Amino acid sequence: MLLPKKVKHRKWQKGSYKGKAYRANKISFGKFGLKALAICRISSRQIESARRTITRHLKKEGKIWIRIFPDKPITSKGTEVPMGAGKGDVDHFVAIVKPGTMLFEIDGVSEQLAQESLKKASYKLPLKTKFVRLIN
Repeated sequence: MLLPKKVKHRKWQKGSYKGKAYRANKISFGKFGLKALAICRISSRQIESARRTITRHLKKEGKIWIRIFPDKPITSKGTEVPMGAGKGDVDHFVAIVKPGTMLFEIDGVSEQLAQESLKKASYKLPLKTKFVRLIN
């Protein structure tokens, strides 16, 4: 699973999730990509599940790039903990995804194989996605 080696602050505030992506919104490395169409928090487990689905479907062909990284810590309190007593411990890490963000990119395979593998990966993610290809 993906998680950062070190973070500046152990516990973060929620922050704002408004707007659309202005960074990482174009295909930069491969020829085919999976683009997000909604705002979402994607956990490191979901990213890993989608990555494994893509690699199994491609059968060691082509190259895959993961364009998002879960660097935001999410905290949770234990069960039956009373109100107060501070913020909970870090439970997992998430990546904040805005509409237009490129999630995965693939190169070195046919368009049909790339489309099938990215479609299977999209079932593992909690948001709507779109298959895109590089236009020359």
